[in-house]
Amino acid sequence: MPLTARYRPDPQLLQLADFIADEVSPARFPELKIRHRDQRHAARVGLDGLSDEEWAARMGRFEPLPDNLPTPLALRYHGHQFRHYNRDLGDGRGFLYAQLRAADDGRLLDLGTKGSGETPWSRGGDGRLTLQGGVREVLAASLLEAHGVETCKLLSLIETGEALVRYDEPSPTRAGVMVRLSFGHIRVGSFQRLHSLGDRVGLERLLEHAARIYHPQLGDTNDLPGAFLEAVARALADTAAGWMTSGFVHGVLNTDNLNVSGESFDYGPWRFMPQCDPAFTAAYFDETGLYAYGRQPGAVLWGLRRLAEALAPLDGGRPREERLSGFSAWYGAAVRRRLLRRLGLRSLGDARDAALVRAASAVWSDNPIGFERLVFDWYGGPAAEDRAAASPERRLYRPESLSAWRRALEGYEPTAPERLSSPYLAGNRPCTLLIEEVESLWASIHNADDWSLFHQKLAEIEAVRALYAP
Repeated sequence: MPLTARYRPDPQLLQLADFIADEVSPARFPELKIRHRDQRHAARVGLDGLSDEEWAARMGRFEPLPDNLPTPLALRYHGHQFRHYNRDLGDGRGFLYAQLRAADDGRLLDLGTKGSGETPWSRGGDGRLTLQGGVREVLAASLLEAHGVETCKLLSLIETGEALVRYDEPSPTRAGVMVRLSFGHIRVGSFQRLHSLGDRVGLERLLEHAARIYHPQLGDTNDLPGAFLEAVARALADTAAGWMTSGFVHGVLNTDNLNVSGESFDYGPWRFMPQCDPAFTAAYFDETGLYAYGRQPGAVLWGLRRLAEALAPLDGGRPREERLSGFSAWYGAAVRRRLLRRLGLRSLGDARDAALVRAASAVWSDNPIGFERLVFDWYGGPAAEDRAAASPERRLYRPESLSAWRRALEGYEPTAPERLSSPYLAGNRPCTLLIEEVESLWASIHNADDWSLFHQKLAEIEAVRALYAP
């Protein structure tokens, strides 16, 4: 049976399509080779029963799913790109083509593409995606999910048999098309566009839709614009904390890449840091370090202020920035919670947990160790002493720094003591995705069509996910 009972179509976007999207047609590709298929997440929305042929039809030719969107929709939006406002944005090489309810938590999830062909917003581009870019997105989303970050899921990657020419990488290069399973595609830039057009009615409709779908806890508040702004801020503060405690640099935190659901998505020039460096950047074109690792929380807050401006016509004509005054506190609480999760520790209260965050920051800053090595060596806190003593990088810890770190860990207990003997921790090698490994992995695919390293890395990431699973 191709679609299981867990398939629950719910094409809510049809209510907004008349003013935030354009109907488009998918590209026709010479061939369709399935390179990645996420059965675990396909099962959440009832698509795990598709045969390979059916999968290619739904994820490569984009044949409509039953009782779902009849035609793919390319979304319209504006956005600040590196602080410069751009009105000529929109889905230029992707579209949304189905919406489904998740079987586990009932969330409305989108099937959205990248590399699926030209749209009215392609701006002269070919609407295609390099296969290498698709591989990189699968890897980034997989490891972030394993760490517990709210991220899109890369449901499918299919090679399309085309050769692409790109000015910033060796060409011709292989092409692919991917499908994200995402908790929404409404961006800060979606609201900016309607504000720029002076479309108050459209703003009201989009706000009511986004609040109902992505922040239903708001209910029938009398201050929907302000409550929504705060809800988005809380969600994005948590997302930023997830990046920071993973040593992850998104690379392009433009307002068209900030999802009002709070979900992290769109992984272009991302990097995981080898060592902690606030100035570390991911994009070669980020010449001023605007979106450097240490500036990511500030970049998110800047984008939230733009959302406040966009909502102003619905909120007395002025941006309600006081609704963002708690961002620092929300972000700090999220960092504490997420660092404890990364270390597998129970909370000892805000004061002690904050001291632990400061101690971890000092170790990362003062010692030439890998970013991921610290959380790997000390997963479980004091209970990890033997593992930390056996670390290949133990000599890189400065004695005074290590002593301060041990003092900060005193009294902490593991949340799940049985996980201290997990196969992942027994390997004594943290799972990382540094650029050298990503390039080596791609070289095997490019030179010999050898996907073994790619699948091996996904298996390693699955072991990380098992360690951190709720």
